Amino acid sequence: MWTPKYRYKVLFGEVRIRVRDIIRQVCSEMGVNIVSGALSRDHVHLFVEIPPHISVSKFMQNAKGRSSRRIQQEFEHIRKRYWGQRFWARGYFSTTSGNITDDVITAYLERHTAPHGQASASRPDPTGIRR
Repeated sequence: MWTPKYRYKVLFGEVRIRVRDIIRQVCSEMGVNIVSGALSRDHVHLFVEIPPHISVSKFMQNAKGRSSRRIQQEFEHIRKRYWGQRFWARGYFSTTSGNITDDVITAYLERHTAPHGQASASRPDPTGIRR
């Protein structure tokens, strides 16, 4: 889980779609499997399977770095808002699914994006991050 700097609610519309596509591309290039994911207006949740030869920090460096650079290049209003060339806030939250099951994490992500905390009736996008 990670957030845009100052937790501004900028992940909507074309920016949201582009962030999703960039993250999918980074995952594909690194051999990371997206199990599930959710984009809120002010943060990103990903449930991924990272190969053992790639560290979590390396994956996050690539995902956040590449998406930050491309988003600022492609969207002038983002470049003006984040004038310090940093789109994402420092840090991220990461944990393993060892103590809880994958189903619990997936259910959390589905509830997280559903309105008013209701479980989503639709199935997640099999390619990963939902709109």
